[in-house]
Amino acid sequence: MSDATSVEHIEAMLRARGGRVTSTRRATIDVLVAGGHHRHLSADEVADEVRRAHPDVAESTIYRTLSALEELGVVTHVHLGHGPSTYHLADEGHRHLSCQRCGRVTEVPAWEFAELTTHLRETYGFVLSEEHFALIGSCRACAGA
Repeated sequence: MSDATSVEHIEAMLRARGGRVTSTRRATIDVLVAGGHHRHLSADEVADEVRRAHPDVAESTIYRTLSALEELGVVTHVHLGHGPSTYHLADEGHRHLSCQRCGRVTEVPAWEFAELTTHLRETYGFVLSEEHFALIGSCRACAGA
């Protein structure tokens, strides 16, 4: 984990923007940081983990915390298929390939999409937001089956 995604750094970012670091925010940050960069959790899963330690916290408070963290650029959400969007730490640029058969998610470096992104912009004037959605297809194991 980098310093940019340490609990202390994220709390400092919240304070610098005038936000308070409440026990709910701290617990939400703890859940996200504990999972590292490769853990993708739905908002409900984050809420479940936070509520294990703080059972009286309202889900809406956790959802607002996720939104605040996303506005700070600390977390990002991605749609990995037909299920709910998932949240993960945002400091390592990667994109997602999601297998429609087994559900496996493969992370690929963001630079892998650079040529496609440039081509779409130059040819069609379209600016791709490839970080928001996963590419859906079949993983190596399922494609070979």
